[in-house]
Amino acid sequence: MPTWIEHLTDLLALPEVGLSTILVISFVSATLLPLGSEPAVFALIKINPAMFWPAILVATAGNSLGGALTWWMGFGAHQVVDKYRHSKSHVHALRWLERLGPKACLLSWLPLVGDPLCAVAGWLRMPFWPCLFYMAIGKFLRYLTMTVGLLWIFPGAAA
Repeated sequence: MPTWIEHLTDLLALPEVGLSTILVISFVSATLLPLGSEPAVFALIKINPAMFWPAILVATAGNSLGGALTWWMGFGAHQVVDKYRHSKSHVHALRWLERLGPKACLLSWLPLVGDPLCAVAGWLRMPFWPCLFYMAIGKFLRYLTMTVGLLWIFPGAAA
């Protein structure tokens, strides 16, 4: 592993930059890259329980921004495809998403399908700001539910 990656991972592991780490991890995990941010959020909160709400809010912000990037990637992909191929066929899922509109982005928290859903929302040219709003709600509820659930399963705060 290159030394710059080792230095970066060492830096992000420091407690002083815990929220920065949460922001980066939650952002990257909301793109199409396979990465989960919940373990990092849970670990930070176990180490410092007073960081519960800041960690949840920073993770929500990072994940929503990553979802927004994925939306833009889908939008851009659609623009490129439109230039070279004009296809009128839509699969059943695309029609369902079109009917549901930006509210479908509430499901962006789902594993495996949530991040591609953001890209499809961009592909379908759904309005950006309403999509981001619903993404943020869904992601906030996911982080809140997952963290509270993990704290309930693994009680006993680290002192």
